[in-house]
Amino acid sequence: MDKWQGIEKVVVVGLGVTGLSVVNYLQRLPCDLSIRVIDTRQTPPGLESLDPAIEFHSGSWQMDWLLEADLVVTNPGIALATPQIQQVLANHIPVVGDIELFAWAANAPVVAITGSNGKSTVTDLTGVLAKSVGLNVGVGGNIGVPALDLLADDIDLYVLELSSFQLETTSSLSLVAAAYLNLSEDHMDRYTGMEDYAQAKQRIFKHAKTAIVNRDDINTYPINPIPTVTFGFDEQEFGVVWLEAQEFLAKQGQPLVAVEDLRLVGRHNLANSLVALALLEQVGIEPASVIAALKTYTGLTHRCQLVVDNNQIKWINDSKATNLASTLAALSGLQLTGKLHLLVGGVGKGADFSALEPVLSQLNVALYCFGQDGDDFINLHPSARRFNTMEQAIEAIVPELQSGDSVMLSPACASLDQFKNFMARGDEFARLAHHYAN
Repeated sequence: MDKWQGIEKVVVVGLGVTGLSVVNYLQRLPCDLSIRVIDTRQTPPGLESLDPAIEFHSGSWQMDWLLEADLVVTNPGIALATPQIQQVLANHIPVVGDIELFAWAANAPVVAITGSNGKSTVTDLTGVLAKSVGLNVGVGGNIGVPALDLLADDIDLYVLELSSFQLETTSSLSLVAAAYLNLSEDHMDRYTGMEDYAQAKQRIFKHAKTAIVNRDDINTYPINPIPTVTFGFDEQEFGVVWLEAQEFLAKQGQPLVAVEDLRLVGRHNLANSLVALALLEQVGIEPASVIAALKTYTGLTHRCQLVVDNNQIKWINDSKATNLASTLAALSGLQLTGKLHLLVGGVGKGADFSALEPVLSQLNVALYCFGQDGDDFINLHPSARRFNTMEQAIEAIVPELQSGDSVMLSPACASLDQFKNFMARGDEFARLAHHYAN
């Protein structure tokens, strides 16, 4: 509890799932804290679950509370560059996030994953594989369960997904291994540019013993060198090999499992599998011991998820592809036998989608553009057609389908123009797939 010495007044900024987990955690601590909560939204999510005894201010900032605090704990959605937070920092009041509080308390080994794309799958897969050898594993952070809700004395290993937003306010997280998967343009509405975004990601290495990095992306290497293990699509370290016309995941050129024996969809998921194996090796789990579990893993919902395979027509839900790089990754991994009917669009977040054009030109594809920024895609392929909604697009696709075709939602955009979140968008795609496939 030495981190809490001298701290009496704590202000939590931002409620929601994460903020609520922070409040509940603070209330469990054995020290006597004064806890206040600020949320600039009038009725934020989670308010109905907040202890009525907690002082709460909504609808605006409450600077008096902030400037009286000994510690401010911010929600990841609030940038450090926010003027009110800058004023707090200028008054030498520490500002942290929930992951920093987790770092103060965790008493079991921790591995963590960041990157622009793929981190949720790697986090989930690493947890599943670790559980398959009998470990009690806490999986969460930016995926699923908030990190503070994972804290328990009987956990053998913590596996955390960490966003750049979370890393901004994290400075003392000790990691057995930190995986940095890739860097591509995202959240440019939050950062001043790619360098600013990249620096936030680099914070994952600050107290990591080993870095797991992408051989094909120099941005993933730690700026301040620490021991590294690499992954990629050649025969070095964690990679792939070809033996007798068959491709295998491999370590140092030695085959581990045939690619055709995996149930994951998409070539990018081979890289994700290699990262999980590399992370587990750093905590003493040999790759060979988890191969059986890897063979049965089908991936996360909304991430290149095969939702229907009927009459040799595949419907693939990749609603989690909320940026260009995710969609490019999904397209690069597909093995098509017929035409790809690709659904794109939503909220583009100011991104430039022109990099899709040369990729689409190499595919047997028909492009269906919908949502707020669907027009941003209309000139990327001669087949492109514009629709208001995803359902209208799918209604146009169905009469065109032939055996061997695939229908994929991989929108390269956020969903908030027409859906509550990317999960709701993916659920609607799955519903429509089942409706029209049957």
